[in-house]
Amino acid sequence: RERERERGAMGSLVKDLDVVGWGEPSHLARYHSPYYNESHVKWRMHLRKWCEEKLAPNIQKWEKEKVIPHSVFEDAFRVGFLPAIVGAPWPEHLVGPCPVVKEFDAFHELIAWEEICRLGSGGLTWGICEGIQIGVPPLLNFGTPDMKEVAKQCLQGKKVICLCISEPYAGSDVANIRTTATKDPKTGDYLVNGEKKWITNGIMCDYFTVAVRTGGPGHEGISMILIDKSMPGVKCRQMDCTGVWASGTTYITFDDVKVPAENLIGKEGHGFRYIMYNFNHERWMLVGQAVRFARVCLEESVKHALRRKTFGKKLIEHPVIRFKIAEMARQVEATQAMLESLTYQMMTMSKEEQNLKLGGDTAMLKVQATKVYEYCARESQQILGGISYVKGGLGEKVERLGREVRAYAIPGGSEEIMLDLSVKQAMKLSKVLKSKM
Repeated sequence: RERERERGAMGSLVKDLDVVGWGEPSHLARYHSPYYNESHVKWRMHLRKWCEEKLAPNIQKWEKEKVIPHSVFEDAFRVGFLPAIVGAPWPEHLVGPCPVVKEFDAFHELIAWEEICRLGSGGLTWGICEGIQIGVPPLLNFGTPDMKEVAKQCLQGKKVICLCISEPYAGSDVANIRTTATKDPKTGDYLVNGEKKWITNGIMCDYFTVAVRTGGPGHEGISMILIDKSMPGVKCRQMDCTGVWASGTTYITFDDVKVPAENLIGKEGHGFRYIMYNFNHERWMLVGQAVRFARVCLEESVKHALRRKTFGKKLIEHPVIRFKIAEMARQVEATQAMLESLTYQMMTMSKEEQNLKLGGDTAMLKVQATKVYEYCARESQQILGGISYVKGGLGEKVERLGREVRAYAIPGGSEEIMLDLSVKQAMKLSKVLKSKM
């Protein structure tokens, strides 16, 4: 009875949804779910209203300008969006209570990602979210009180931050970064030199959370340091990429940048483990985005197939089109189920248990999600035809998402690296669990 009452309350919140095919996650349209309750639906509708009213009308403008205005970050804090994307629980000690939800969990965060991605723009999503989502956690988890104050300003939309790891010669191979931070034996301050490439939000940032080499080769020589963009010797150049234009992808050069010793995050030589500490969450976030983008492609395909006529009948009446739609739906729904299962593990495991058990499965799911996204992007372009090859108009979302597939298949760990990691982690976990028997 309790479940029926809860379902009835949820139904009243979503009764006006325009559901097309598999355009919404199943718990909103067709099925009961053990994961979601009324607070999740209320949170979704709250964010959907903001996304549709404040973000959607500006996507084309911000894409052309290749930047997100700073005022958008402050608005994103006002509705509770920014604090929602750095991992549950809600950071109340820094930003006060959530404006909508009392007990914030991993599914509330997943919903935040799904709702902004529902608009069909990786550039918008990364432009607002990416730097904060991966740049703030090292400060929250390992930073000094002053660094937590920086994190607070970022979560409140007053400042913007990004994570600087990738370099011209080191992407997935994090352990071999070359950017150095040489310590002055007299003052204890650091002199930072090197280059960072493909840095999301870099051009619009106030702060950089930077992976540097303070020791010898390999992962044990890596540390993390907080750099203020205003420090002399910092240079940023926006990169011209295939997609995610509004995200501000940047090439950053550090030329004898003097950084105070107190800007070291945590301990020297612990940088690699700090990076790994948040990698599962980062990849989970990419999975959530990719699955929703795949669903957008599916939804746009169904909409077009219902309105477009060829050879005297609607596209949806052609068996080959129904086959394409069914193939997309099969893969999207299966991957969504995997994502929700993994999210439940994140909600019920400690951070230490997550890092022990979920690394391999998260890596594998990232590959699954980006491959499904890539498949749906291609098939939706086939169904929409010429309008998916034109910027703007009815095919706008599909055209844009088709350009942005590689931005999800490569960052956060390429498919090849992720599949290899998933097997290694499974073997490692098996040994650990056997040793405890």
